[in-house]
Amino acid sequence: MMTNETTINKLIEMRLTTLADTYRLQLADSSIQELSFEDRFGLLVDMEYTARKAKKRERLIKKASFDQPQANIHDINYTSGRKLNKSLIERLSTCGYIQDKHNIIITGATGSGKSYLSCALGMEACKHYFSTKYIRLPELLSELAVARGEGKFKEVIRQYQKYTLLILDEWLLIKLTETEARDLLEIIHARHHRSSTIFCSQYAPMGWYNKFPEGQIADAILDRIVHDSYLIEIQYIDKEHDRSMREIYGIKGSN
Repeated sequence: MMTNETTINKLIEMRLTTLADTYRLQLADSSIQELSFEDRFGLLVDMEYTARKAKKRERLIKKASFDQPQANIHDINYTSGRKLNKSLIERLSTCGYIQDKHNIIITGATGSGKSYLSCALGMEACKHYFSTKYIRLPELLSELAVARGEGKFKEVIRQYQKYTLLILDEWLLIKLTETEARDLLEIIHARHHRSSTIFCSQYAPMGWYNKFPEGQIADAILDRIVHDSYLIEIQYIDKEHDRSMREIYGIKGSN
């Protein structure tokens, strides 16, 4: 007959450490012994399930590489001198837009909190167990250029296609070269109607067109973004007395 300690050791060997710890606690708790086998087993499974989901969430957050990993949707300051659509942000935090394969465009001046808000929404995506990636557009374009030179361009495109949510910060901050624009089109096309993207930009969508080297590529990219996007405009209420979101959250070097 298998002893309790043997059972615990086998659980540990199978890497079911939470199950082993919970089982050990059950053995030491006389009140638990009064429960039926089904109830005790149910408690064991619940603890293991909860622990595994928590570990998965932690892995997703780590892999997302958030610029501001402390960002929290519940900590957004709606009285900071910025005009924010609270009802829309709260609705987007439920991640329904991800299930519907829609995008989000966040616009605002430097220091308005675009990065913080995008990371907060990204954190909610991770909490809903969606694979997420944060990256600045200049870094993405550099990565694509290197991949092209190494013959790994298609491989990198496939990787970015897999993310359920992609956050592109510093979107179209400067004008693109023709090669950069074509590389970007590959990313946008690969994700179109398959996944969701958050675009953070200092410029409203109507100002994006001039950031492309020629109109045909601009049309191809913008047509795949604008019509399927929710727009969050972070606007000044009182610019003279306004405080930067960097000041409010104690953040350095983010926009």
